[in-house]
Amino acid sequence: MGVNLLHDFNDLLNTIKRVSVEAVMASKPTAVVYGKVISTSPLKISVEQKLTLTSAQLVLTRNVTDYEVSMTVDHVTENTSGGSGEASFASHNHAYQGKKLFTVHNGLVVGDEVLLIQMQGGQRYIVMDRVIT
Repeated sequence: MGVNLLHDFNDLLNTIKRVSVEAVMASKPTAVVYGKVISTSPLKISVEQKLTLTSAQLVLTRNVTDYEVSMTVDHVTENTSGGSGEASFASHNHAYQGKKLFTVHNGLVVGDEVLLIQMQGGQRYIVMDRVIT
């Protein structure tokens, strides 16, 4: 009788394991995937040559978008000279100081290979960064 009980217990344990794995797979947990930008307007990314993601499915990070950053600068420009010989065109430089706004051009371009994280449920993807190949 003890052998049958042990057998039944092992069957129950295996069933619980199988159901647990199936539940996790059905919920589509996050996954890391690679894609390639095939269009930028509108944004489209091809994943594994069988799935094309559109902007409605994509969440972009700062790593893959143009953005502005405010920086404090304090330096002098390089010497510049004119050619007419007049004093106002003599070799000179300028102070460049203060808080300045700069644009960082990180936007995606066609052909970029990107790293994506598939969000839980599998319907949306976070575009994390470019992949250097």
